[in-house]
Amino acid sequence: MRYEELTIEGRNAVLEAFRSGKTIDKLFVLDGCQDGPVKSIVREAKKHDTIITYVAKERLDQMSETGHHQGVMAFAAAYEYAEVEDILEAAREKGEPPFLFLLDGIEDPHNLGAIIRTANLAGAHGVIIPKRRAAGLTATVARTSAGALNYTPVAKVTNLASTIEELKKQGMWFVCADMGGETMYRLNLTGPLGLVIGNEGEGVSRLVKEKCDMIASIPMKGDIDSLNASVAAGVLAYEIVRQRLGQK
Repeated sequence: MRYEELTIEGRNAVLEAFRSGKTIDKLFVLDGCQDGPVKSIVREAKKHDTIITYVAKERLDQMSETGHHQGVMAFAAAYEYAEVEDILEAAREKGEPPFLFLLDGIEDPHNLGAIIRTANLAGAHGVIIPKRRAAGLTATVARTSAGALNYTPVAKVTNLASTIEELKKQGMWFVCADMGGETMYRLNLTGPLGLVIGNEGEGVSRLVKEKCDMIASIPMKGDIDSLNASVAAGVLAYEIVRQRLGQK
């Protein structure tokens, strides 16, 4: 299956994309451009809480595929985002306790695609990503997920910490991956659970980590001290699968 890169160039095209309801991940605007049409586009972007980045003309020229960007370019999601409630409903329909992946600062689309693939194979009901400091559902993510994006819903939220707080009110527990945590084999990872994975450089952010109920570490015996984010997600996910199977 082939996936198009959903790049939208030109003022009319970008404005129509917003007005038609297409999910726009990022908007790039020529720095200093303040005419009427551009103001209308920026207003639509703010209404949809789209990330807006002001860049120099050279940057837009480099990104442009057509050379006719007219000072604005947008990147649309290759797939529509779900709502968090849709993911919880999918768990209810299966009669299973919710199992979610929450990704804090995963900016590499290959990592995101690989994690979505793992989430699907581990039986997770969905993935939640933040709007900022995160890869969106690009064509690269779709390809790397090896088709999992067709089956595993991905929700995008404004604030990951607030989302965790709301889900805890609905009975969910959260475990995050961190080298300073308790060995994963000693934790009870059954029941309604959210697995929180941070990026390779900084890990899970302090605020998100504070919202988690448990901190899990992966035993490591080698000479280096960290795993690729998607590999860490896979290792922890399958410990959760093992414990869930043990309950049946």
